[in-house]
Amino acid sequence: MRVADSSASQSAGGVHWARLLRVCAIIVVCLVVFFPVYWMLLSSIQPTQYSLSFPPPLYPKGLNLAAYAQLFREKPIGHWLAVSTFVAAITVIATLIFVIPAAYALSGLHWHGRSAFGLLLLFTQIMPAAIVVAPVLALYRSFGWTNNLTALAVLHTAFVVPLCAWVLKSAFDAVPKEVVEAALIDGCNRLSVLPRVYLPLAKPGLVAVSVIAFFASWNEFLFASTLIIDSDLYTASLGIATLMTQLDTPLFQLMAAGVVFSVLPVLFYMAIQRHVLRGLTAGSVKG
Repeated sequence: MRVADSSASQSAGGVHWARLLRVCAIIVVCLVVFFPVYWMLLSSIQPTQYSLSFPPPLYPKGLNLAAYAQLFREKPIGHWLAVSTFVAAITVIATLIFVIPAAYALSGLHWHGRSAFGLLLLFTQIMPAAIVVAPVLALYRSFGWTNNLTALAVLHTAFVVPLCAWVLKSAFDAVPKEVVEAALIDGCNRLSVLPRVYLPLAKPGLVAVSVIAFFASWNEFLFASTLIIDSDLYTASLGIATLMTQLDTPLFQLMAAGVVFSVLPVLFYMAIQRHVLRGLTAGSVKG
């Protein structure tokens, strides 16, 4: 009995230390990830002399919102955010239009070459976007699509659809086959089963796809800087980059702009976080 009790206590102690190490690792990772965000926020709200001192303070020493006041007074940050929201909204809508039938074709239909096509679709994500900047620019110029926000959203959609198709495919894979077969027996065909069965049961996957498309469009800079020349059409990422000039880099104004730029996506994500997590893990476990 004593040997058994000793073994049990050692096992419990091992589990305790493993749990403690896991918690410590999570805390360290969170600190590494969130410290740049914290420093950006701290630098944007405290007086300049404290942020430029060495060593800089790790907690606020005073409050100074001059960087935000100057940003909104001198720069059209509100207009930039509105443009980014417009482009991201079009990207989300277009992505859903294309990704729903694509995911259904990969998950709900059986056809020759389906697996190879799915891998080829995923392989396109390996290609860096910088490689296709020149041909895309030439193509858009030939069609007269430069300085066109809708055309920019279409380009964002083209790059995000392959990844979103696989995410939504996982959600479709999690739909019980018995439910699909019952719908087919009740009179649905292979096309009508998509809106009547797959989409209602895969709402978390649709939310996850929408978030991925929104963030991809919101943060995109390379194609926006290449295709958008008119300053009235600048997205937020492109507009913030114009704050840096050859003669000056307003560090604290950039920090304030970064905070403002991050607020809307963070609020959007927090509002639907539960659905996003369910959508991203859909298909990972099947009953």
